[in-house]
Amino acid sequence: MVVTRGGALALRPALDAVRTAARARRHPLVLIDGPSGSGKTTFAAALVEAWPGRPPAVVRVDEAIPGWHGLRRGAEALGPRLVTPRQSGRIGVLRRWDWHASRWNGLAHLRPGAPLIIEGCGAFLAGEPAPGAIRVWLTAPDDTRRVRALARDDGGFDDFWDAWESDWRRYLGRSGERASDAIRVRI
Repeated sequence: MVVTRGGALALRPALDAVRTAARARRHPLVLIDGPSGSGKTTFAAALVEAWPGRPPAVVRVDEAIPGWHGLRRGAEALGPRLVTPRQSGRIGVLRRWDWHASRWNGLAHLRPGAPLIIEGCGAFLAGEPAPGAIRVWLTAPDDTRRVRALARDDGGFDDFWDAWESDWRRYLGRSGERASDAIRVRI
């Protein structure tokens, strides 16, 4: 499925597709991936809002990424620490990175048995240990993505945009989009 155009109404088909797929799974895992500024956080928030019953927990991949050149390392770590334990009925752990202090800053423990959304650049890699995860790939034009990303962080991202884009493109080059079986959304 490919959904195009911006706005909440355009997201409805993709939100419905995710909710339909989630109904077929006992403890759904939704992976929302795509480049910075493509609308992943917005889509995740809309999905939580539209979720029937108990809302899913949301983990943002950037919470686990150790700095501007750690995208792959952070996303890979979520698999064995968070996804795999939850799949086997154990508590998963999210090791959090403090972007302002540039150091690790605490752990979050997520209990199994509830829906989970992992959202952010590298989410597909984070969820690789989970066959049957619902995958959503978001895209937007490069100039639109840049404007969105730089506007949301009040200048805090400006000096790092090029480094992050470079890390993102390296991740894509090594990993591929991994989006062939995903619900694709362009907003």
